[in-house]
Order: sequence, then structure tokens, then C-alpha cells
Amino acid sequence: MIIMALDHTRDFFHYDSFVHDPLDLSTTTPVLFFTRWITHFCAPVFVFLTGTSIYLQSFRKPPQVLMPFLIKRGLWLIFIECVVITFAWTFDFCFSVIILQVIWAIGMSMILMGFLIRLPYKFILFGGLLLIAGHNVLDYFPSTHSGVFWDLFRNGDFADFSLPAGRSVVIIYPFAPWLGIMMIGYAFGKLFEAETDPPKRKRFLLFSGCVLIVAFIFIRLLNGYGDPHYWSLQKNWLVTLFSFVNVNKYPPSLLYTCMTIGPALLFLGLTESYTGRISQIIQVYGKVPFLYYVLHFYVLHLLCMVLFVLRGHSFNEVLQSIYGIPFRFVISGEGYPLTIVYLIWIGIVLALYPVCKWYSDLKARNKSWWLSYL
Repeated sequence: MIIMALDHTRDFFHYDSFVHDPLDLSTTTPVLFFTRWITHFCAPVFVFLTGTSIYLQSFRKPPQVLMPFLIKRGLWLIFIECVVITFAWTFDFCFSVIILQVIWAIGMSMILMGFLIRLPYKFILFGGLLLIAGHNVLDYFPSTHSGVFWDLFRNGDFADFSLPAGRSVVIIYPFAPWLGIMMIGYAFGKLFEAETDPPKRKRFLLFSGCVLIVAFIFIRLLNGYGDPHYWSLQKNWLVTLFSFVNVNKYPPSLLYTCMTIGPALLFLGLTESYTGRISQIIQVYGKVPFLYYVLHFYVLHLLCMVLFVLRGHSFNEVLQSIYGIPFRFVISGEGYPLTIVYLIWIGIVLALYPVCKWYSDLKARNKSWWLSYL
């Protein structure tokens, strides 16, 4: 949750955000590349742990209760994505652009998981593995697939489709590959059953993480299947390394999934028993991820608006939409260096801590059903 906010801070405040791709090896810098690349771990871990959470909820809720809950929760998340999060990104009351990204993908995957939980455990496990490992076969047939359904299902990659009244929808996250990650997360939930021996769980997490990392390195070295973009030797070893780890997120390739979930499993295995002060602080954000996710967007964009005005711009410029960016109060090529971006990021995270702590304590005291949707 904390790392995620770094990339969104860069989007709103870095002067190069809408000029160059931070992963473009011809224009990026090591710090800029790392700032973007490190946030690759966020979305797959969110989706993976959502699957784990669904498995754990199955102990408290029978299928006939859990199924409608997941479907309703999924529909709620899709609504939040299309309305609340889209507005947080754009500050456009007309909703000229609707953005479908990670919350939409989680919502759609939750709806489908509502049906899948009635299937045998092994079906979910192997079905998830098949989705993750097999969907890159479709990279070899790009010309035969097009249209809004295919982009919703598998392609995504910022596909733009027109809607009535001059509006459009941008599909960033297709749901099928992310559903595969959620299904695998669900299967890993078995490790967290009460009767599972903690040392055994730790060994399995460490082993699985190492297997995925080794698989990533081996398959990536072959420079063939698993990612639509090949790596190549560059002007020096560091840029070559960047090329090697620069794998496809939209949609998440097999190699992207191995590269992100592998280290995440290692981290989980190594830190599960850690209960220090830092862990307690970080857990506050993790206990209220939905609130934190929504709030950090609005705080970032409101601060962006204030700085926009302080730089001498007027609200009239925004109303005229003269900058060609759907995010209002953001100007291509105008902003701040990465040092300032990092300071803003740290400030936003710290500022949200008291709110997250208050809400976390509220949820611990109050078991009202509606809090489960927030």
C-alpha cells in the first residue's frame, strides 16, 4: 500500500510523467526506472492476497453466503472504479473518460470467484496456473483478436473505446490474467489454515518464492515465451539489467507474475513472525486498504490542484481543457523533480496514518455488515 502511492505521486507531480515512459530505456534514468519498476509489485500482490482472503473467509462463511457476498462486493468495486476512482484521477464532473484499472479487475475477478468457490480446490489451483502460464500463447495471434470484449478479457493495455455523448472508456487492466493470480492466491490460502505448522508454511513460502524467481530468470534468458517484449544487450550492464526485468504489465505476462509474486512470497515467509514497531505501523495501512486507496488519490489530486494554482495557473485554464490530458490540474512537462516527488509521497503516507489508524480501530470495534464494503 505504501509503495503503490509512490507511483501515483509520480503521475501527479513529476515533470516528466506525461512526456516519456519511465521504463523507456532510451530516455529514463536509473532512479526514475526504479521508481516506476518497484511499484510493479503492488497490483499482483493486492490481487493475490485478495484470493487468499477469500479462502480464509470460506471458513467463516458457507458457499451459499460467501458467493453472493463476493458477487455484490465485486459489483460494488466496479462501481467505485468507474465513479469514485475515475473522478479521483480526472476531477472531471462530466466523466468524459472512465478508467478501468486494478479495482475493476479485482471486482470482476471477485464476481467470477463467487462462482468458482463452489468448484473443487484442485480445479481452482490448476485453473489459475493455466490462466497465468497459458495466456501468453495469445501473443502469437494478435491480429485475430480485437474489440471491447477482448480488451476487457485479456488485452487491456490502455485500449480506448468511444461511448455516447462524446465520452470514452479506457481499459487498462483486463480481468482474465488477474483472475488467474487471484485463483492462485486462493489456493495459497490453504497454507494459512489453523492446523498448518508455521515452520512448514515458512519453508513452503520460501521454496515457492525461489522457484518462481528461478523460473523467471530461466524463461527470461530463453527470450521467447512468457512475455511479448524481448530483452537485449544494452550500452552497459545496468541498462541491460533494466531490459531484462522490464516485462509486460498490461496485461500481466507469465514473467511479470513470476518476477513479482516470487519475491513477495519470499518476503512473506521471511517476515511473517516479525512483530516489531515497524510491522505494527505498516499493518495499519494493510487493515484498511480500501479507505487508504481511495483517500490517497483524492489527497494527491487536491494537493496537485493547490500547487497548480500556486504556480500561477487559473481554474479557467482547466475548464478550457487546453492541455490534452484527462487529469485536470496536470500539465505535461510541468511539475517537480523526483526529489520533491519522494518528499510528497512520504508526506502523504504519513498524513494518512492517523485516519487509517482511526478507521482500523473503528472496524475492530464495530462489526456492522456495511463496514465490510469499505
